[in-house]
Amino acid sequence: MGSDAPGDAGRVPRLRLDELLEELQVRIDEVRGTRDRLNGLLEAVLSVGRGLDLSQVLREIVEAAVVLVDARYGALGVIGDDQRLSQFLPVGISDALRKQIGDLPSGHGLLGELIRHPEPLRLPELSEHSASSGFPEHHPPMHSFLGVPIRVRDDVFGNLYLTEKRGGAEFDSEDEAVLSTLAVAAGVAIENARLFEEIRLREQWLAASAEFTSALLSGASESHVLEMMLDRAREITSAELGLVYLTERDGHLRCALARGPGADLHLGVVLPPDEGTFAKAALLSENGVVTTPDAAGDARITFRPERWADCGPATAVLVGDRDKLWGVLMLARGTGRPAFNDTETVPLSGFAGQAAVALELADRRRDAEQMSLLADRDRIARDLHDLAIQRLFATGMTLQSAQRFVDHPEAAERLGRAIDDLDATIKIIRSTIFGLREHEAPGAPAGLRVRSVRAVEDATPVLGFAPALRIEGLVDTDVSRAVADEVVAVLGEALANIARHARASKADVLVAARGGAVSVTVTDDGVGIRENGRRSGLRNLAERAEKLGGELSVTRGIAGGTRLVWRVSLPPDG
Repeated sequence: MGSDAPGDAGRVPRLRLDELLEELQVRIDEVRGTRDRLNGLLEAVLSVGRGLDLSQVLREIVEAAVVLVDARYGALGVIGDDQRLSQFLPVGISDALRKQIGDLPSGHGLLGELIRHPEPLRLPELSEHSASSGFPEHHPPMHSFLGVPIRVRDDVFGNLYLTEKRGGAEFDSEDEAVLSTLAVAAGVAIENARLFEEIRLREQWLAASAEFTSALLSGASESHVLEMMLDRAREITSAELGLVYLTERDGHLRCALARGPGADLHLGVVLPPDEGTFAKAALLSENGVVTTPDAAGDARITFRPERWADCGPATAVLVGDRDKLWGVLMLARGTGRPAFNDTETVPLSGFAGQAAVALELADRRRDAEQMSLLADRDRIARDLHDLAIQRLFATGMTLQSAQRFVDHPEAAERLGRAIDDLDATIKIIRSTIFGLREHEAPGAPAGLRVRSVRAVEDATPVLGFAPALRIEGLVDTDVSRAVADEVVAVLGEALANIARHARASKADVLVAARGGAVSVTVTDDGVGIRENGRRSGLRNLAERAEKLGGELSVTRGIAGGTRLVWRVSLPPDG
C-alpha cells in the first residue's frame, strides 16, 4: 500500500497538466477563431467600403454578412418612403426557387418588426415570434433568426436579415456584435456610394443640358427636342418606358411620343380631364412631380389602367408650369426595379423645365416664321390681284372684242375656248388669293386649305416627321363646310393610322377638288397594310365615305407602304 502512494502522486499532477493543456488548447482555438473572425470582419468592412456602385455594394454587404455569422440565408431590405421594403436582395436562394416563391416580401410580418422597431433582433425560433406570419409556398424552412438595422447618418436605410445558422445552432451575442459592426460599416459604404451616384447623375444631367442648349442654339425642331428629352431621360434614369404627353389646343393631353415596351398602348391616347391619370396626379402635386412604387397597382390611375400592366416604379413631371403647361414627361421601370428617388426626380424636373424653354423658343420661332409667311402671302396676293388678274382680265376683254371680227367657225370656237380658259384661270387665282388672305378675317371659319395645313402640322409630333402636303383645285370655294369637316377628319385619322401602325419615315398628302369631286390621297413608305390586321380606323374612314356616297380605296404603294384614297362627289353648287 505504501509502495502505491508515490505512483499515484505522480499521476495526479500529470492528469492536471493534461487538463490544463487541453484547456489552454481550447483557449488558443478560441483566440485563433476570434482572430480569424476579426480578420474576416475587417476584410468584409474593407470590401464593402471599396465599392462605389450602390447595387453592387448592397449585394456585397449581404454576402459578407452570411459568411461572417455562418448563416445559410441572408437578405438586405431597403426601406422606402412608405415605410415598406422598396428593395429586397436575398442570398442563398436560387433564381429558380425565387421564381417559385413569387413576389418578394414588402415588409409585413417579422420583417416589418425591424422596420417598426429598428433594433437588433435575435431569435432561436422565428416562427414563435408574435409578428411572424409564416412562409409562402415553396419557401425553404427557416428557424434561427438575426436581424440588425443599417443606418446612414441618423436615418434607417434598411435591415440585414440572417436565418438558419449552420449546424443547427442559434445565433449568439457575438454574431450580433459582428453583424452590428458590419452594419455600421455598411452605412458608411452606402453613403459613399450614394454620394458617388449623385455626382455621376449630376454630371450626366449637365452633359444632357449642354446638349440641349446646343440644340436650342442651332434651331432644332420641336420633334427633335422632344425625342432628345425623352431618350436622355430614359438613359440617365434607366427607365424602360418613356412617354411625352403634349397639351393640345383644347387643353387635353395627348401622347405625342412613346418609347420602350408597351409604347403602342400609350401613343396617340388623349387623357380625359375628368378621370384619374398619372398626369393628373402630377398636375395636382405641390411641386409638379409625382412618383409611385407600383404604377400597375396605383389607385390614382383609373383611366385605362391596363396600359401600365407591366410597369413598376414610375414618375411624372410637368413640362412647363400650370400657367403655361406644355405637357407631361413620364418614365416607368419594370416590376421589381428600384423606385424613383429625389436624387433622380429633382434634376429630371429641371431638365423638363429646359425642355419647356425649348418648346417656347420653337413656338416663338414658329410664330415669327408664320408672320413672315403671312407677309409673303399678302405680297403675293397683292401681286396676283393687281398684276396677274388685271392683265388676264384685260386679255380676256381684248379677245372677246376681237371675237366678232373672226369669221372662220373653227377659229371662233377656239377663241371662245381660250376666253373660257382665261375665266377659269381667273377663278383659280381668286381662290388662291382668298386662301392667302384668309387670316385677315378674325373670327371667320378657316377654309379647307388652312385646316388641311393645320391637320398635317398637328400630326407631325406623333409621326416624328413632317408629311409633304399638296393642295389642288378650288378647295375653299367648291367644297362645302360639311364636306370639308369630313375631309379634315379623314386626313387626321389617316395620319394617326400611319403613326400607330406603319412605322414609316415619309408620308405624302394630296387634297384635291376637281372633276366634281374632292379626294384625299395619303401614301407612306411604311410596312404596308397587313392581311389580318385591325381595321377599325379604316372602317371609320369607309363609313364616312359611304355616308356621302363616296368610296375608300386602300392598296399597297408602288414602292411599298400604303396608298389610301378617300373620294366623294361634290354637288353642283359645291
